[in-house]
Amino acid sequence: MSTVTATDDDATRAPDITAVVLAGGRATRMGGVDKGLVVFRGQALAARIGAALAAQTAQVAEVLINANRNRAQYRQLGYRVVEDRLPGHQGPLAGMHAALLAAAHPWLLTMPCDGPFVAADYAAKMRAAAADAGAPLAVAHDGARLQPVYALIHRDLASDLAEFLQSDQRKIDRWHARHPFATADFSATPAMFTNINTTAQLTELENG
Repeated sequence: MSTVTATDDDATRAPDITAVVLAGGRATRMGGVDKGLVVFRGQALAARIGAALAAQTAQVAEVLINANRNRAQYRQLGYRVVEDRLPGHQGPLAGMHAALLAAAHPWLLTMPCDGPFVAADYAAKMRAAAADAGAPLAVAHDGARLQPVYALIHRDLASDLAEFLQSDQRKIDRWHARHPFATADFSATPAMFTNINTTAQLTELENG
């Protein structure tokens, strides 16, 4: 297990995070549509989330999209697109692994493509939690439970994640448990963890 020592100061540190919108899934509960391209309130979900992450300029230096389908359409949104290294849509961890390998910065911030509401302090809270704990990993907490797809991962963990995936394991929480991790409290902004999994949920949120 590795640790990351926090020796820098948030007020003076240059942005050191690559953020990724995870849009590589099959979206079986929505009939197999490419969920990141689903339009929500006039904008593709991946574009909406990417813009919210890119706006957090004090921490986020670049935004990627992890996609395994329709990559040309995702590129038109203006972000670099990375494909899973593993075949067959292996889940969020495979997307995180691909993004870690592609990232140009030491930290990777992850966000699912079906969560349209990004807290304005998402990157800042996650980076502060990792720094305060000297941990290589931070996981968001909604006040009731951990939200494992919402994570901040140091690139030093890329090889361990590859090893985990090569052993045919896919559970995010099991991989987290291999490392010391910090938790970041988002109980004040629980809407960030609202996910669009079905067409009915999409309609409900559109009209809400």
